[in-house]
Formats: sequence, C-alpha cells, structure tokens
Amino acid sequence: MTARPDPPGSRPETVIDEATLPHAVVGKLGALDRFLPVWIGLAMAAGLLLGRLVPGSAEALEAVKIDGISVPIAIGLLVMMYPPLAKVRYGEMGRLTTDRRLIGLSLVLNWVIGPALMFTLAWLLLPDLPEFRTGLIIVGLARCIAMVLIWNDLACGDREAAAFLVALNSVFQIAAYSLLGWFYLVALPGWLGLDQQALDVSIWEITKAVLVFLGIPLAAGIASRVIGEARKGRDWYETSFLPRISPFALYGLLFTVVLLFTLQGEQITSRPFDVVRIAIPLTIYFFAMFGVSFWLSVRFGLNYARTTTVSFTAAGNNFELAIAVAIGVFGAASGEALAGVVGPLIEVPVLVGLVYVALWLRHRVFAIDGPEVHR
Repeated sequence: MTARPDPPGSRPETVIDEATLPHAVVGKLGALDRFLPVWIGLAMAAGLLLGRLVPGSAEALEAVKIDGISVPIAIGLLVMMYPPLAKVRYGEMGRLTTDRRLIGLSLVLNWVIGPALMFTLAWLLLPDLPEFRTGLIIVGLARCIAMVLIWNDLACGDREAAAFLVALNSVFQIAAYSLLGWFYLVALPGWLGLDQQALDVSIWEITKAVLVFLGIPLAAGIASRVIGEARKGRDWYETSFLPRISPFALYGLLFTVVLLFTLQGEQITSRPFDVVRIAIPLTIYFFAMFGVSFWLSVRFGLNYARTTTVSFTAAGNNFELAIAVAIGVFGAASGEALAGVVGPLIEVPVLVGLVYVALWLRHRVFAIDGPEVHR
C-alpha cells in the first residue's frame, strides 16, 4: 500500500534522502527528547511519591485555584502548549480548509469512532465498576487539544494541520461535549437496558477550559511569530528563537505530569489493582485508535505528515478537561476522577511509544517519489 505524494502547496523544509532518514530522525532529537519515556517515568514516580510521602501536598495544589482551575497545573499546561504553537506558520493554514479528506477523517475519528470505541471498551471490561466506567467514558469524550502538539512535533507531523485540527476539535468540544455526555451516559445505556449516569456539565465549563488551555498559548504563539518575523525576519525566528523555547514544551509536560500524579498519588498507590483494571481498556483504546486512524489516512491518500497528525489527534485525549469535569461533577476523591488521572498515566508512555512507531512506519509504508520531506 502506498500513499500519494504531498499535495500542492505543501512546504518543504529540509530534504533528506530515504536511506539516511532514520539516522536523521534520531540525530535531530536532543537528550531530553531521545530519553523522553525515561523522564516521563521519573516524573510520574516523583508525583506519586510526593503525593504519598509529603502530607498535604495534594491539598496545597488544590488550594491554589482561580475560578476552579489549579494555578500550578494551568502554568505547566500553558508552558507546555506555547512552543508547539509558536512553531506554526499560521499564514499557510488557509490551504488546509480545502482538504476535505483531512477534515472529514478527523471529525469522524474524533467524534464518532473515538467516543463509541471508549464506550464499548468501558462496558465490556468494567461492567462491575460503574465509577471507573463512567470516568473512562468522560475521558473518551474529551478530544485532545494539548499534548497532541508535542507528539505530532516529535513524529514530524504537519504542524499547521495539527494546529488546525486542534482548533476544529476545540469548537466541536464546546458544542458537543455536553450533548455527547448525555448520549453516552444516559440515552444510549437506557436504549440498551444498561445503567444510566447523569452528566451535568455546562457549555461554559468546557468553553473556559478550552479558552485557558488552548486560547492563551495560541494567542501567544501567533503574537510571537507575527512580532518576531516583523522585527527580525523568519530566518532569525525559526533558526534562533524557536530552538531556544522548544525545550520548554517538554519541561512543561514533565512539570504537569508531576503535579497530576501528586494530586492522585494516594489513590493510585493504595488501589493498584483498580489502576490495572482501568489501564487495560485505555491501552487497547490508544493502540486501536492510532492504528485505525493511520490505516484510514493512508487509504484515503494522505501523506505521512498529515497521516501522523490525524492519527495522533484521534488517539490522544484531553485529560485536563476530563479530569476537570470528573472532579467538578463527582468530586476529587471519586472513582471517576481516579479514572481521569489514570488516563495520562497510560496515555503518555503509550503515545511516546507510538511516536517511534510512526517514524518507523514512515520509512516503510510511504512511497517516496523523489526525496522525502523531513519536517
């Protein structure tokens, strides 16, 4: 099976011969990127130990809030989100609105297949654990608008397409999250004769999360590029400024992981078997969504960069929103909240692994008509 060459208007950045591509990818990664799974594992362990061994650490994090949003976590997310959004060439995003394959695939994968798959896995594998089952369904409804930018960048995906699909998912999230929550937790279980669980989440709660975690860094990223290019030119911006700020995306990610696992450290370490029960459907979900998305994207003729972008935006979930909804509706000590926190525990290492899978598939699945474009 071969993929079509890049569509007209795609921008080449650096040309790399196919034979040298794997070495070029590895060589591009710095020590922080190359050993990312190790750093994330250490961050998880640090968060769990902090929450378990330091009395009052979780309460201290929860106490520092503005309008219900934890300030330390918000800071970590904003730092994490800014560098990928600062890299996007926003002037070139207009061409993406005409790519019906990209938009159609992303919408179907994110808003039809993803929630339905998570609902099915939750009921099949957690029929006796209603709190965890509900938490997983809440996670499945929250489409990724944050960390996907990091995974996409590491896997050499299309940055402009990623930013475009993140914006598209954000709009749909505002409009559809509450409705889909009602459908999957109340209506569909009722039709199937299953237990029902009400989800009372306002449009404003979802809008607020999107505005904070996406809107602020998006505005900063646009401003950086516009001001930076206007004052010193694109060459300076992309060869001098971006390399300086890029590591902060991973610093923010690691900082956020530590804080999230600090908040639920006691729950996770005191209920290890429950964590395993939650982890099984999550693991299946991430691999299945990535595999189906990658296969469909190739079948529809997308190039590697856009195939990767569609796959990661479909496979990832917005655990920040899911955790916020679970805590707001069911409480911080609830099983629903625990399921939300286990989400990144599984998602982060799995999607890091899928970055390497994507890079491996790039060299083997995609026909190269002339030199391959390396982002």
